[in-house]
Amino acid sequence: MKSFIKMFLAALLAFVVLCVIVFFILTAVVGGMVNPSEEITLRQNTILTVDLSEPLMEQKRIDPLNAVLQQTSITANGLHDVVTLIGKAASDDHIKGIYLKLGENPNGWGTTEALRKALLDFKQSGKFIYAYGDIIDQPAYYIAVMADKIFLNPQGMLDFRGFSMQTIYVKGALDRLEIQPQVFYNGKFKSATEPLRLTRMSDENRLQASAYLGDLYAHFLEGIAWRRNVDTATLFRYANEGMIRNAGDALRYKLVDGLKYHDEVMSALRERVGFSPSERLRFVSLTRYEQAVGNTAASGAADQKVAVLYAQGDIITGDGKGDGEDVRIASEKYIHLIHKLWSDSSVKAVVLRVNSPGGSALAADEIWRELQLVKKDKPVVVSMGDYAASGGYYISCMADSIFAEPNTLTGSIGVFGIVPNLQTFFNDKLGVTFDGVKTAQYADAGTMSRPLTEAEKQFIQQSIDSVYATFKHRVADGRHLPESVVDSIAQGRVWSGRAAQRIGLVDRLGGLNDAIACAARMAGISGYSLHEYPETNTSLQQLLRRVSGSRKTIMLKEALGSDNYRIFQQLETATRSSGGIQARLPYTIIIR
Repeated sequence: MKSFIKMFLAALLAFVVLCVIVFFILTAVVGGMVNPSEEITLRQNTILTVDLSEPLMEQKRIDPLNAVLQQTSITANGLHDVVTLIGKAASDDHIKGIYLKLGENPNGWGTTEALRKALLDFKQSGKFIYAYGDIIDQPAYYIAVMADKIFLNPQGMLDFRGFSMQTIYVKGALDRLEIQPQVFYNGKFKSATEPLRLTRMSDENRLQASAYLGDLYAHFLEGIAWRRNVDTATLFRYANEGMIRNAGDALRYKLVDGLKYHDEVMSALRERVGFSPSERLRFVSLTRYEQAVGNTAASGAADQKVAVLYAQGDIITGDGKGDGEDVRIASEKYIHLIHKLWSDSSVKAVVLRVNSPGGSALAADEIWRELQLVKKDKPVVVSMGDYAASGGYYISCMADSIFAEPNTLTGSIGVFGIVPNLQTFFNDKLGVTFDGVKTAQYADAGTMSRPLTEAEKQFIQQSIDSVYATFKHRVADGRHLPESVVDSIAQGRVWSGRAAQRIGLVDRLGGLNDAIACAARMAGISGYSLHEYPETNTSLQQLLRRVSGSRKTIMLKEALGSDNYRIFQQLETATRSSGGIQARLPYTIIIR
């Protein structure tokens, strides 16, 4: 009876909570009908504000609750939307110029490159760009140099110390806990498992990391030298000798144009726009500007579409449901989407926008197969973002043409697997033992409660070798390269976009718009309309998942702090990598 009462009360509570949620949503909907969202009207001499501290997704994120409430629903702008909006602002008579709010740019280098190019195109209109910040990090400064004027707070700081990257190695901790990861891999540069089996970088990993870090840094210096009229050797010396220590140094060495407080920058903007000192400046954010000018998708013939399919995040098997706010490339979901694009006769070409470190090798192969079928009937072009590596490259290699940014990280053609052995940890640390029965010799192979036998290790390594051979064959076939050449540039090695073009893994350097234009040319169409997938979901089910996932993430970040949360994410990724063959980047690469 007690059990029944408990279950009844729990069900009653859940029902009440659901009724409350539905009540508020319906109330908000009715209120929205009565009081529709504010219509935004642009006035002359408006300044478009671009805040570089805001994270950008490949595809805009919609808050389902705010969408229902008919409020501003965008929680993260989409990169292509931002690039398109900046392009629209260039020809918009209401927009006088752009104000860049500088700070710490959280976006990857591929995203940063796309923003920089959008601002370069904007400058062709003859309109101004002013930039200002209190603390300017290197990714933000790389964009800021596109401005006519860069202002820094007199007590602020410009970070200009060169690039670095660091990996967390947990082998020592695993040894102390008596946990044996039992690692299998193929590719001498495939360093995804190094943090579990080594205490420092291998020579091969140090070589590849130095190469792509050097490529990215050279491109960074070249981009600044061109805009600030300072040669790259001098810029290198500034960083190498630690010469930019305060705001005064940044001005002295001509990296900024002036040291001003916020009110002084506002005065400079008034003067630039032609306002009197008492007039109020007119700013519009990207989100409100999009509301004012409408949908950023290209208009054109409804029966001639170019589909842009965004593939961002880890590649996983299944449908991806229950992942909260995480962005994942779920195999079942993407196979369904790709098949939909294939069977839609109005879709004349597909652009796959990849921003992924990879993940499940099986899921990547399933997605590769579906794209291969589309390619037989329609052009498939790939555009790479911050990274398209390992499994991210696996799903890209079949394309008719591949575009990457010079600072995209790609390649990493290799695979690995992890089977943890926790027997000693449970026995000696926790006093837990295991026992059981089985009907065949290998029925319990892969269990965490005992080490693998030599025969089982051989079985797993054979599987790893087989998947790696298939991966290389896919690349050789898709890129029209001899397998011997693919083997020499594979081995799990990570390449910069610039280097990847040189060795044949990438066709052209360029952004998403370049890939879209290429796809349209290959399909022989003009006046096409652009359609983005996956389509935005603002359903109640999505709302509940998002709220649950967001709350979990917020609580973890608050409890651990941003740096420790990043460590947690890496450990979580390692945990997800157990038990299946993985084709993913060596680790979370953060270059600052």
